Amino acid sequence: MKASNHYAGIRSAWVEIDHTQLIKNFTLINADTPAHLKKLCVVKDQAYGHGAVVVAQAAADAGYDYLAVETIDEAIELREADISLPILIFGEVNDAEFAACLAYQITCCVNDIDKAVRFNQFAKAYVAQASSVAASSLQKTMAGQSTINVHIEIDTGMSRWGVRWDEALPIIEYIANECEYLHIEGIMSHFAMSDEADKTYANTQHSRFVTVIDAIAQTDIQIELVHMSNTGGLLDLPHAHFTMIRSGILHLGVYPSLVCKRIEGLAPVMSVKASIPALRQLREGDRVGYGMHFTATKPMLIAILPIGYGDGYPRVRNEGYVLIHGQRCPVVGGNAMDATMVDVSHLPDVAIGDEVVLMGGQGEEWIDPRDLVKWKKTVCYEILTGWRARLPRRYV
Repeated sequence: MKASNHYAGIRSAWVEIDHTQLIKNFTLINADTPAHLKKLCVVKDQAYGHGAVVVAQAAADAGYDYLAVETIDEAIELREADISLPILIFGEVNDAEFAACLAYQITCCVNDIDKAVRFNQFAKAYVAQASSVAASSLQKTMAGQSTINVHIEIDTGMSRWGVRWDEALPIIEYIANECEYLHIEGIMSHFAMSDEADKTYANTQHSRFVTVIDAIAQTDIQIELVHMSNTGGLLDLPHAHFTMIRSGILHLGVYPSLVCKRIEGLAPVMSVKASIPALRQLREGDRVGYGMHFTATKPMLIAILPIGYGDGYPRVRNEGYVLIHGQRCPVVGGNAMDATMVDVSHLPDVAIGDEVVLMGGQGEEWIDPRDLVKWKKTVCYEILTGWRARLPRRYV
């Protein structure tokens, strides 16, 4: 028999999202950002694990102008949740994905002439259909509209998406002059390293992007949205703000590096918590976990936590700690896909059902995403996006 939705989210391990702090973070970023700039909020990969629809709506309420995702499915989810802000898909889309972009009013990047020719024909057919049929609410918004907005990405040194900066102008001119159903709304680039103290390469990329902007200025092509700054650029490179900035990890209260500028009051939105389902008394000589990486040298009390690397917690061996009763409790042994064991011998009143914080704050203690970065030997972005969907999200 299928379980009722009444029981959804009752698992004893979960991700907790502080919605109040999220709103505060957006307010602080707005206050720190020049008022004339447009602002884009990146909500790809479920807003880095925080919930794309919730974060997108908060961004809209905070006055943001644009959203960005990485896949067409992510964009469609937002549209079907009645998110009406313009949405940009990063990277490249294929023909089928472009058709979906048309149907759902999604903006994509077009970075080569062959694709521009095909997409222009698709856009021509869609504009004609929308004008004559207007069969759906989305098509009704197209009635009377003669072009489809696209952005062009300039590769200034990431060697990833886009057209090289020194090959860009002919493509921009072709799309602007020959593709009558495509409108170049925006031009963008992306920093490879904008958040470190050494800005040499970031400034090299900026200079390359400026050469493209200057070349466009010598034509009659007008482009409204010019954007290059990700979070690092937003914080540290005001000369690279152009007409729009992109906030990715910042509104989530996490900084991209230890050396970039800080905004007072900004704080993480995400915590990861569990409740203790089992306690186990160890005797001297007892082993703990796969691989027997821990042996008790004295009687101990350990708590078994219902969360492991299958949920996104780092796969550790006698490394790391959690918070219980506001105190650090070290991980013992090797954690499993679904369980992690911690030493609670020093907690006199520990009990089944007690709250455990694996990331976040409790009492005077705090486990930052960067602490998990050290244990997992990765970056903050992977920590945030790595919490699996089987952990229910609770918004408080």
